[in-house]
Amino acid sequence: MKKDSSNLFDIFNYTVQILFTLMCIYPFYYILIYSFSDPQQALKGVFLVPRGLSIVNYTTIFKLDNMLHSFGISVLRTVIGTALTIACCSWFAYAVTKNELYLRKYIYRFLVITMYFNAGLIPWYITMKELGLKNNFLLYILPGAVVAYYVVLLKTFIEQLPQALEESAMIDGAGHFKIFTNVIFPLSMPIVATIAVFASVGQWNTWYDNYFLVSSDNLQTLQLILYNYLTDAQRIVASSNMQDLNRGLASKISPDSIRITITMVVTLPVMLVYPFLQRYFVKGLMLGAIKG
Repeated sequence: MKKDSSNLFDIFNYTVQILFTLMCIYPFYYILIYSFSDPQQALKGVFLVPRGLSIVNYTTIFKLDNMLHSFGISVLRTVIGTALTIACCSWFAYAVTKNELYLRKYIYRFLVITMYFNAGLIPWYITMKELGLKNNFLLYILPGAVVAYYVVLLKTFIEQLPQALEESAMIDGAGHFKIFTNVIFPLSMPIVATIAVFASVGQWNTWYDNYFLVSSDNLQTLQLILYNYLTDAQRIVASSNMQDLNRGLASKISPDSIRITITMVVTLPVMLVYPFLQRYFVKGLMLGAIKG
């Protein structure tokens, strides 16, 4: 009887989990198949497969002004910004675990305080402007070089590593920098990968720094460009359809197809990168969050 009850519970549990998983996945799948559907046929409804398979939505999007250049700027800020964040946060976290660092406890506490207090938008704008970061690519990478939350996770993880590893390296004549690069950092890969996910997604999705401090078209990021086009989808459709009519072609795209395709363009890179780091994500987050 107990075995039957256990089997019934397992069936119920797996059914609920599968349904919940499908509920989470389907919105992304819906956006994907809608973006690859013929815009006019998609207006009739899309469910499991694209209606009238077509890439006209994507060709329309990537023909928009400054699109490819903005995509390159976003990729650069994501790659360089993530690498800089990992390097700075890792070294900072390692430094505040060392008793030799003068006033290390106060430095760490001051950093943690920044997680709870924010000066606000206007002081942030003035600070960035006075630092010469307006219309400067460094605006995208320098302000996020050290993030308090990432340092907390890294510090907690590093403190759980066996002290004997560092002592052995010191006996062999290694200094702090060599110990960090050859011993600590390689062993911290699970939490580093976790932070890489957070930092890269944050860099890819951020647009407000671009909105407030960048007026040069050469530094526009993909997110802000697509945000502007997202709110102006009706004009894009009218312009594209007018071009089709001038060439003797039928109108094809619709505002909904443009908005959904823009959403897909923004989310697809994250969806492609995330699975490769997923195996480190849970382990790193749990280990970094447990106080030793």
